[in-house]
Amino acid sequence: MSIRKLDQQGRWRNKTVSFRVSPEENKQIETAVKLSGLSKQDFIICCLQKRKIEVTGNPKVYKALKNELRNVLNELSRIEESSKVSQDLLDTIKLIAIIMQGMKSDK
Repeated sequence: MSIRKLDQQGRWRNKTVSFRVSPEENKQIETAVKLSGLSKQDFIICCLQKRKIEVTGNPKVYKALKNELRNVLNELSRIEESSKVSQDLLDTIKLIAIIMQGMKSDK
């Protein structure tokens, strides 16, 4: 039997919540989680409770930003017409821009 771990507020998390998503939705969630620097559980809880997600710059977040910007550049290089840009890509670009703007205002 594993040792019980309490969260930051001293609560024991013993309830499981699960749901199904499409592969595209999963990719969007994974990208947002990586860029936030939070665990997937903490990220989803913050989203469900409509709390503000504050990204703290650290090597993990910077690496995720660098990798995601590389993916965006590759995708934009592949696209010939701007009308063919997918909504998922636009959402990712918007998320990166929000994070970068927040990092800029912290300095």
